[in-house]
Amino acid sequence: MKFLQSLRQGFWGQAYLLLVLTTLMWAGNGIAGRLAIGEVSPMVLTCLRWVVVVAILMPLVGRQLVAERDKFKERWLFTLIMGVSGFTAFNALFYAAAHHTSAVNLTIFQGSIPVFVLIGMIAVFRARVIPLQIIGMIVTLIGVITVSVKADWEILRTLAINIGDVWMLIACVFYSVYTLGLRYRPAMPGLVFFAAMALVAFVSSLPLVGVEMIQGTAQFPTPKGWLILLYVALMPSLLSQIFFIRGVELIGPTRAGLFVNLVPVFGALLAVVLLGEPFATYHAVGLALVLGGIWLAERRR
Repeated sequence: MKFLQSLRQGFWGQAYLLLVLTTLMWAGNGIAGRLAIGEVSPMVLTCLRWVVVVAILMPLVGRQLVAERDKFKERWLFTLIMGVSGFTAFNALFYAAAHHTSAVNLTIFQGSIPVFVLIGMIAVFRARVIPLQIIGMIVTLIGVITVSVKADWEILRTLAINIGDVWMLIACVFYSVYTLGLRYRPAMPGLVFFAAMALVAFVSSLPLVGVEMIQGTAQFPTPKGWLILLYVALMPSLLSQIFFIRGVELIGPTRAGLFVNLVPVFGALLAVVLLGEPFATYHAVGLALVLGGIWLAERRR
């Protein structure tokens, strides 16, 4: 028993391992988003994943959540913004984008999150920036654009860009806001704050399901859809978020955000192996630019 407790405590202190596992699960989310097409609609999937997470968390931390109610009253707007931006908006746009673009694109575009985090650090927190970081941001964005237009600059000139790619980029902006905000979360256990954000995500996703129902596009899960739902609820929604919050606690948002550049690598591999998606030359060029730009942006004097 002492060995298991020591092992658990040691694992919980390994920021790099926690963040690598996080990005692997996020990469799997791109595969799940593509597999969900025809099995469950995007907003129903977004909502039900948080139903499962809340159902798991409430018996575990429900009493602590109530005990911390005064802190939540003081920081209710912050908690609302965090839950909506990081959980509801990101995932709703992600699953909607999955209906219009490939899993390879979904995961490569997530490599832009560290750059958006850096831009936020500069714009909001007046972080100092060196020329190499500016060059890195530009290179990463060129990589994202390369994938979006399939290295065909006529597409860019005529603005005939895939709407799924646009939604994915907007989703990345929302998750960057969430990443930056994590450093200012209330002084309470990470799992308790996560449970509060999961509740916010569930409630704020209900209107999106309502819109789907009004439009006649809502689809509740098929048997395969339930398996996909369980994966996204337990892995990208629950474990990965807990691991990411802990990783930010250990090494800070900027360094933790760097690990997102593993998502395109894992995602491209999983998409090719599991979905049989083609990995074109422009994907390779874009991936190299995204990862190279992030590497440049994180150089120090």
